[in-house]
Amino acid sequence: MELNNKKIINAWCMYDWANSVYSLVITTAVFPLYFKGATKTAYGEGDIPFFGFQIDGSALYSYALSASFLVVALILPLLSGIADYSNNKRFFMKLFTYIGSFSCIAMFFFTGENVEFGILCSFLASIGYASGLVFYDSFLPEITTPDRYDHISARGYSYGYVGSVILLVINLLLIAQHEFFGVEEVFMVKTAFLMVGVWWMAFAQYAFYHLKDQGNKRKIKKEYLATGYREIRKVWNSLGQLPVMKEYLIAFFFYNTGVQTVMYLAALFATDELNMEGSNLIMITLIIQLVAVPGAYFFAYLSKKKGNRVSLLTMVVIWSLVCIAAFMITSSMQFYLLAAVVGVIMGGIQSLSRATYSKLIPENTIDHASYFSFYDVTFTLSVVIGTFSYAAIMQLTGSMRYSVLVLVLYFVIGFVFLYLLKLPRSKPLLQSNEVDVLDM
Repeated sequence: MELNNKKIINAWCMYDWANSVYSLVITTAVFPLYFKGATKTAYGEGDIPFFGFQIDGSALYSYALSASFLVVALILPLLSGIADYSNNKRFFMKLFTYIGSFSCIAMFFFTGENVEFGILCSFLASIGYASGLVFYDSFLPEITTPDRYDHISARGYSYGYVGSVILLVINLLLIAQHEFFGVEEVFMVKTAFLMVGVWWMAFAQYAFYHLKDQGNKRKIKKEYLATGYREIRKVWNSLGQLPVMKEYLIAFFFYNTGVQTVMYLAALFATDELNMEGSNLIMITLIIQLVAVPGAYFFAYLSKKKGNRVSLLTMVVIWSLVCIAAFMITSSMQFYLLAAVVGVIMGGIQSLSRATYSKLIPENTIDHASYFSFYDVTFTLSVVIGTFSYAAIMQLTGSMRYSVLVLVLYFVIGFVFLYLLKLPRSKPLLQSNEVDVLDM
């Protein structure tokens, strides 16, 4: 594909526009609250049944997220290896887009009594979303030059924030006006899940049309099945010669554990610890998404002026303070203010993390999916650790506040590795004593 082609870059960004509605409506704003309310209506206060076991609903939802990301971490090397060797990344983007979008559509039929069905849909949708991202991310080095990674990565996230807010506003208007349509409110809430699936599937077609695989396609053969795991091992072995990438991935693993856990479980924290209403939480989510757009561009600008390392360190410190503040807050207004801060740093840390890693991939690399598979395995394992530890601590202590406080430890460890990190002036083929180091 032609580098820095405006149409191709916009098409790549449109995939974020398409799939980010899942991240906002399903995982953040509507489904967690609906899941909590529907199961409470069906089974009352306390634990709910799940395949014969009794478990707290919030913990169950967190464990389901952990399980889905664990599955993704296990299968991504397999899929990325097949995609690289068959030159067919776009096919896997499509496959997981359809898995995720149809799972969201199926959530329409979750009523609260069928807990297993609701968790299964959530599980599959999470797999579709997370798995599709590795192939989406791996197109970034193929559509633009390294000097534009920060800006284009930020643009992709910005497209996602704007698109997801538009659909959420539409959903809120339909829910608020449910009587005009002659239906119950819960019907419109469930319709939001259906709309997410359709939106995700429909807008992704623009990206699928313009993004092209490099090289000729090859048939998938049996010997390709283990290729991805071999490629992951090669990437792992190459880290001995790429110490900067290795240290960055360690830092990323720890601070991303905190970031993703906060993003996925903030709504449940507000309902359980602050007794906030669903309508207030959705308004907070809108605020977060809207301030995330300028946040992503601001930290991309800061990285241009001061370097990626300084920008990332600044955000990690702020994330740590957010968790400490969350442990102490007692009112809805305090949560509103905290959410606004989260929005600013949320966009920046996600886009800049991806862009920074892109700069560290060796210049002559062709199989970008393998490197991004390693990155996304690191990403998904951090989500597994974060959401699992969050749920486990909540069950042990009976309070999410202590779960949030423990997240500070992840940020502190990530900060230490980032602080000791020296990013190269240019992308390294192999690190050597002759490489001039300066923050990017």
